[in-house]
Amino acid sequence: MIEWLWGMLGEFGQFAASNFTLRDALDIAVVTALIYWVLLLVRGTRAVQVMVGLVVLVLLSLLADLFQLFALRTILLFFLPSAPLIVVVLFQNDIRRGLARVGRGLFLRSVTARMESQMLEEVVRAAQTLSKRRIGALIVLERETVLDDQIESGTALDAAVTKELLCSIFQPPSPLHDGAALIQGGRLSSAGCILPLTQRGDLPEGLGTRHRAAAGITEETDAVVVVVSEETAAISVVLGGEVLQDLDAPRLRAVLRDALSGELRDLHAAREGGGASGLELGVAAGADGAGSEGSAATRS
Repeated sequence: MIEWLWGMLGEFGQFAASNFTLRDALDIAVVTALIYWVLLLVRGTRAVQVMVGLVVLVLLSLLADLFQLFALRTILLFFLPSAPLIVVVLFQNDIRRGLARVGRGLFLRSVTARMESQMLEEVVRAAQTLSKRRIGALIVLERETVLDDQIESGTALDAAVTKELLCSIFQPPSPLHDGAALIQGGRLSSAGCILPLTQRGDLPEGLGTRHRAAAGITEETDAVVVVVSEETAAISVVLGGEVLQDLDAPRLRAVLRDALSGELRDLHAAREGGGASGLELGVAAGADGAGSEGSAATRS
């Protein structure tokens, strides 16, 4: 086996040395750039798992050819030719969103650092005000993963993110206060949104439906969610299904800034980074699933 591999490598080296040209180098560079671009598009989406599965199937096919596993090779030969069509059918929405993101990247400006800083400051000020008034809130900030498929949108707004608007949305008389506010591309895109609830059963004690909804959306996507508890007035950040509780304004600002910049991948790092004392890190989880497909309710 090892001798065969060394022989193949030797033959490839001789072929490359005698036939490799500048055109070949350009061809390889373009293909590499395309593969990298595709990986960027699917990063943080469920398509990554499918790609890994397809790679495993291709490796199994190669091993079946190498070791003459006729039954396995026959099964894979029936499946692999149809794999691209299956992927297109199953992930047509992801493909459409990916192409749309490419178009946005080519023709529209992304959120500047200044716009992002102003948006975060408004979110922090709104959370602080709502906490003082003991008004519950759920604010979802989109990152790389597009949230259109994971969230049942409420009322479209497409407005600038301001403390006053966020506070008015979550006032109890408002018809939108039960759902989540969604921030996309630095703007408040919609409010009254319904989030998927987590199905896990180890939610830290004292956390309710808002935290369960925040955990649900962050388990499926890379979004970061700010939760204000109606009962305790505590401010929390949820990322990757984990809850970082009892944040003051400076700590909230720092965690959100690091999360949106990509420096913070999970909340364990935020906890170990210190700052506010008494921070609790809990693994976000859900209740037992009865009535789990609903909106974030008025209780925290």
